[in-house]
Amino acid sequence: MCRNIKTLANFEPPATNDEVRASALQFVRKLSGTTKPSRANEEAFSRAVDEVTETARRLIDAIEIHAPPRNREEEARKAKERSLKRFA
Repeated sequence: MCRNIKTLANFEPPATNDEVRASALQFVRKLSGTTKPSRANEEAFSRAVDEVTETARRLIDAIEIHAPPRNREEEARKAKERSLKRFA
């Protein structure tokens, strides 16, 4: 599950709200140990995803980075190369 959490800071264009929420969902899934909560836990699970999303967005927006922004296509290419080496 954790491998789906992507670095979102310092990209041009900036991370979208959907990307931040997807990472928050993966984080909450990892913490809770489940990909789909029971009905009894749905509200707590959804609230946690919302809160982590808000906190992650504030963090990403507040971080001061002095390096040039990363290129999404270039980072995707590098990740694909790493994956090919790992699973080849």
